[in-house]
Amino acid sequence: MTQVLAIDQGTTSSRAIVFDSDLRPVATSQKEFTQYYPASGWVEHDAEEIWDSVVETCKGALDEGGPVAAIGITNQRETVVLWDRETGEAVHNAIVWQDRRTAEMCAKLKGDGHEAMVQEKTGLLLDPYFSGTKLAWLLDNVDGVRERAEAGKLAFGTVDSFLIWRLTSGERHVTDATNAARTLLFNIREGRWDDDILAMLNIPAEILPEVLDCGADFGETTLFGDAIPILGVAGDQQAATVGQACFEPGMLKSTYGTGCFALLNTGDTLVTSENRLLGTIAYQFDGKPTYALEGSIFIAGAVVQWLRDGLKIIESAGDSAPLAEKADTSQTLYMVPAFTGLGAPYWDPDARGAIFGLTRNSGPAEFARAALESVGFQTRDLLEAMAADYPGDTGTVRVDGGMTASDWTMQFLSDILGAPVDRPEVLETTALGAAWIAGNRAGIYPDQDAFAARWAVDRTFEPQMDEDTRAARYAGWKDAIARTLSDHGK
Repeated sequence: MTQVLAIDQGTTSSRAIVFDSDLRPVATSQKEFTQYYPASGWVEHDAEEIWDSVVETCKGALDEGGPVAAIGITNQRETVVLWDRETGEAVHNAIVWQDRRTAEMCAKLKGDGHEAMVQEKTGLLLDPYFSGTKLAWLLDNVDGVRERAEAGKLAFGTVDSFLIWRLTSGERHVTDATNAARTLLFNIREGRWDDDILAMLNIPAEILPEVLDCGADFGETTLFGDAIPILGVAGDQQAATVGQACFEPGMLKSTYGTGCFALLNTGDTLVTSENRLLGTIAYQFDGKPTYALEGSIFIAGAVVQWLRDGLKIIESAGDSAPLAEKADTSQTLYMVPAFTGLGAPYWDPDARGAIFGLTRNSGPAEFARAALESVGFQTRDLLEAMAADYPGDTGTVRVDGGMTASDWTMQFLSDILGAPVDRPEVLETTALGAAWIAGNRAGIYPDQDAFAARWAVDRTFEPQMDEDTRAARYAGWKDAIARTLSDHGK
């Protein structure tokens, strides 16, 4: 068998893709699941619904694509699941990475002077985005949970851990270094769960998973017939970095899914950002981490979902760019999609979305254009911060994710960045990265150099906007951001 199954468990849907011996997708199955919003700024998933969607899509892809030699898993990061070790059932809905319920907790920890220590150890900032304070909230706010956790009856994990536990029938409680690096609990300099941070958040170490390399023996599953080993795991943005073959320091990729996440490979150097970016693990093989600078935007593709499901001005995501093309070019609208706060480089959990420049003539086309442009503006925010932290020409930006299918959106991205944008032949680079990690471990896929040599561009978008227009448009965006920041953010 020379095929690999990639499980891509995302924020709004789960996908399973079978890749053949040439790393080409030959079978795909996808299923959306429900988003729950129990309070303003709160976002949850039903862990059982996630599990059911993964099982259903895996069976669908395997029925179409045939047998596989290994499984690779990539997943929405920072989302927290806490489950019973005996029954495997979650004790509460999963708390999603977008959730902001721990904003006050993070503000207090910052006020008490803990952020410098946390950033030094984890590369992260004290923000509700990360898993640690979400886990602390579960322990302190769900009846009976802390007692059960301290008695060793519960297990904590990001979504990869929960899936592996279920796939292996409770045999393995593990995660990989990239997912551990996003919990706020893992010392990425020393490669271990950090006792000081666990004590700060009052989290018992007994509930934490074992941390492995991205390519490792994560167990095996018999859920789909004969035993299949799980040999690769990486958080979705790190898997996309691998899938884009960004193996050299200075290489940059930007992924456009529900959110947008730009990662810049910094090699052996863990850069401590002076511009409120994150230091993280890009991938880890043979016990050796490769680091990255990351900028995280909470709302990218989600703004298109809002056009569809909230405003109902489009029927499908693919309608957004054609509608934007019809916009009145004499109007300049700015949409700041801070629906769940602002991520990098602002980190303002209390900010909320806003639209500026409305006139009586503003309508659906202008809203669509402003929504799509917001993704380009936010990306430029990230790249400006990266250039300040890690000087040097990163050259072309490699992009992937669902939004990159839109030529209009990618052209605006190139225009506002003033840089070439490369869209690869394989847009599903997140799943591709997970598949390559597992397949390489299984001995059926090539090494890094040979894999990188296979990377191929579908189209390069070159900037067409003149410099004066680019500067004026970006200045307008920065003004809109300044008006949107909360009092705390200012």
